[in-house]
Amino acid sequence: MSELVTDLKTLKDETLKNLKSSKAINTVRAYKSDFEDFALFCVKNGFKTIPSEPKIVSLYLTFLSSKNVKVSTIKRRLVSIGVIHKIKGHYLDTKHPVIIENFMGIKRRRGINQKSKKPLLINDLKKVINVINQETEPDIKKLRNKALLIICFSGGFRRNEIVSLDIEDVEFVFEGMKITLKKSKTDQFGEGFIKGIPRFENSLYCPVTSLKRWINTSKIKKGPIFLKFAKGSKLTKKRLTDQSVALIIKQYLVKAGIDSKNYSGHSLRSGFATSAAEAGAEERSIMAITGHKSSEMVRRYIKEANLFKNNALNKIKF
Repeated sequence: MSELVTDLKTLKDETLKNLKSSKAINTVRAYKSDFEDFALFCVKNGFKTIPSEPKIVSLYLTFLSSKNVKVSTIKRRLVSIGVIHKIKGHYLDTKHPVIIENFMGIKRRRGINQKSKKPLLINDLKKVINVINQETEPDIKKLRNKALLIICFSGGFRRNEIVSLDIEDVEFVFEGMKITLKKSKTDQFGEGFIKGIPRFENSLYCPVTSLKRWINTSKIKKGPIFLKFAKGSKLTKKRLTDQSVALIIKQYLVKAGIDSKNYSGHSLRSGFATSAAEAGAEERSIMAITGHKSSEMVRRYIKEANLFKNNALNKIKF
């Protein structure tokens, strides 16, 4: 009997490990951060944090709504609470009517349309690249920033994906280059995803030319492609962070005379998709680069791109 109890304990421990491993490390970290806010709410109001009850979770959602927290954030917090319960070995019915009906009411009262960050379209990206070229900072730093922004745009990369790239992930071929994405948001099991990026006629904005110049100048032989600089433009061996991508974009937008307030690290990815849609690229072609598993988001980019192209007012003569 004792042997059976021991085996059962081992099975439980292994099950918890599997639950934790089912999510990427950064994802679990985000879940924990969300759960901490829920735990603080519970402590302040004398509620038990874990295991919790649907009615307590529902009260928390109402609390978030009263603080004008975005609907998307409220939804994410709900998911996080459920996941952390699973990881800790507890069951919480996040589909319970008291939760779902309350959440639906919040959505109807608040509305689900949210102001998203603007896409960085091709013409504005060119302005940014031109600004970098005119900078007085050392060439090696300019080469890194140009390659970073152009490739992030051309490959429709998420910011955490672009900084995760290693030299070993890039293969230069006659047509351009192949970049292997080892793991992404939609590829949690690390099956890998290859993006083909062709050469551009204009070498000034060519991702292939930009990356070659950066690699040759930086003399990086292995490991991370995009590295941090120390003071005095000394290249370190530390990988650039995803937050740095957003900061670099905003820095050059300001210098290009573009209001950076409505742009983020995601603006390069959405900028590629929107620019491609404006140029007439098909939905499948865009998804082949971005790696979107669902066409819903890509269709939003296409809809945005076609606001004026297929506008009925164009048929009316004033």
